[in-house]
Amino acid sequence: MTILDRIIENKRKEVKLLKEKFKIKDFEKMDFFSSSVLSLKKNIQSTSFGIISEIKRKSPSAGEINSFFSPKDLAISYQKSGAAGISVLTDYEFFGGTVEDLIEVKKAVNLPILRKEFIIDEIQIFQAKAIGADAILLIAEALTEEQALHFTIIAQSLGLEVVMEFHEKNQLYKINDEVDIIGVNNRNLKLQKTDVLNSIELIDFLPKDRVLISESGIKSINDLKQIYECGYHGALIGESILKSDSPLDFLKRMASSVL
Repeated sequence: MTILDRIIENKRKEVKLLKEKFKIKDFEKMDFFSSSVLSLKKNIQSTSFGIISEIKRKSPSAGEINSFFSPKDLAISYQKSGAAGISVLTDYEFFGGTVEDLIEVKKAVNLPILRKEFIIDEIQIFQAKAIGADAILLIAEALTEEQALHFTIIAQSLGLEVVMEFHEKNQLYKINDEVDIIGVNNRNLKLQKTDVLNSIELIDFLPKDRVLISESGIKSINDLKQIYECGYHGALIGESILKSDSPLDFLKRMASSVL
């Protein structure tokens, strides 16, 4: 089994437990469910290049990244750096994240929050809205074309934006007209290998009327400039920030390179 296979297999077990504990109507009663959402898409469009800063403790490819941060303090630093939004991993088994991390971040800052999760069931979308997410991630490689459209429609009916993520050209047919943001993941989720050139090679095959972001493996100013210059509107950066001595200074340097 690939890492992605293992993640999805574990996620099915988690979803089963989630459904045993909660009904959709339970999420509809939670405080954040009725709150207004912030637009990640508009935040990215409002600047020459938008950076989505990520919060995660570990990953299958990197192992332990940073287990000692406060999600609240890190989110505040991200907001001070001028980030367009914050991505919060809520998968615990493989990334060390929790829904409590996202709730803590939502309470601390006034930025759009992307729930980074392996969504395979609509109940996870209702949960995302209930914990304060403004947008959700849909991973094309983990979904059928029909699921991608179905989940997009559900998310947008709740006011959530959708980031649809791809790694390979042969998955692009799953893009539907309702997707808000298209993300190209430079990491192969099956092999856990990363190459920023993946974004550069795919840019010509992406619809030009969408907000486009590059995800993963962006470690240097040169990486960011390449992505910016070939036509992306933003980038999602995680490990490089979390491994730096000062996330705030790192992000300011990266942002200034494309302004």
